[in-house]
Amino acid sequence: MHIVIGGGPAGFMAAVTARRTDPSTPVVLLEAGRQVLRKVRVSGGGRCNVTHDCDDPARLVTNYPRGTRELRGPFTKFGPAAVADWFAAEGVALKSEPDGRRFPVTDRSASVVDALTAAAHGAGVEVRTGVHVTALRAVEGGFAVETGGGATLDARRVVLATGGATSAGSGPSGFDLAQSLGHEIVPPVPSLFTFTCRTALLKGLAGRSATVRLAAAGHASEGPLLVTHRGVSGPAVLKLSALGARDLHDAGYRFELRVDWLPDTSDADALLRKQIDTHGRRQVAGDHPSSLPRLLWAALVREAGVADAARWADLGRDPRRRLAALLKETVLPVTGQTAFKEEFVTCGGVALGEVDFRTMASRVQPGLHLAGEVLDVDGVTGGFNFQACWTTGWLAGNALGDRE
Repeated sequence: MHIVIGGGPAGFMAAVTARRTDPSTPVVLLEAGRQVLRKVRVSGGGRCNVTHDCDDPARLVTNYPRGTRELRGPFTKFGPAAVADWFAAEGVALKSEPDGRRFPVTDRSASVVDALTAAAHGAGVEVRTGVHVTALRAVEGGFAVETGGGATLDARRVVLATGGATSAGSGPSGFDLAQSLGHEIVPPVPSLFTFTCRTALLKGLAGRSATVRLAAAGHASEGPLLVTHRGVSGPAVLKLSALGARDLHDAGYRFELRVDWLPDTSDADALLRKQIDTHGRRQVAGDHPSSLPRLLWAALVREAGVADAARWADLGRDPRRRLAALLKETVLPVTGQTAFKEEFVTCGGVALGEVDFRTMASRVQPGLHLAGEVLDVDGVTGGFNFQACWTTGWLAGNALGDRE
């Protein structure tokens, strides 16, 4: 018998693949919670961002701050196109959105959950919920899997797919179990989060967005930024939070966020001078040469010390230069972080050098395989974290199905 610990996307993919590859060996999937695939259910606002449509492994891996080198080979074997084909075969067609994210055509995460649970049932995977694994011991011929109910299950091979977050009061985490078998754990910290930033400049601007370039703690990102009631969010912020996850954690989430509001403009002062020449009689706060939201532009104008009623022709050299400087670099004081909706992603986990990414086998403990977020792998937002789960789960499942 093989045991998969963890009823998330990586665990289900591993269990189903193992049974389909070797139907003669029973597979039991253990989930500590009362409900499987909880993260899949809530992801994407209940729509489930299954994967991304980038199918070039070399480009795909650039979306993983941790795991870039290790995932390239796996993605050549089971990348986004293969995932889309897999779900299509299970009755769930995917569609691509303009930004590359892929969702079920139903726009319902339940479609994905139902497909995975039906596939497990059809393959003969035994799914047990509410089972807390309290210890995992290597014994002759395999493993002894001890559970909170006092039962000990014997397994020839084990897949550890417990995810990156722990559940309070549920006993040892997947990190603890891996560490008990000799694995090094890179200390986990949050990834994919929004920034708390309470500054007068952003007051009253919640809901406004702009395409920007961001920099903080030696990291940079570009894309849409969304002003919220608590600070800033959006793809550019989330990407920066992933790239700088550990540095921002070490800074206590108190740092300076530098915003370039006009990333496609190299000389903001020249842009303003042209506006003065062509629209001198118009008000600076009400007429501007950019795609920034009107209220955001007006806030930047006030921040530069320009009166609301000032006309372009009256804009002197010093206030013009202050406004140009603000447009290219506004410093926002960040004082904390909050989780992005239901996207709970962890930077940290089992050290990648201790895993063979051809089979997801442990290099430390024979017979153990690791998949999903229990590894020190995480991606930016856009379906990349689920893709890593599908890929590593599929590789681990194939390895379990190989009877050699």
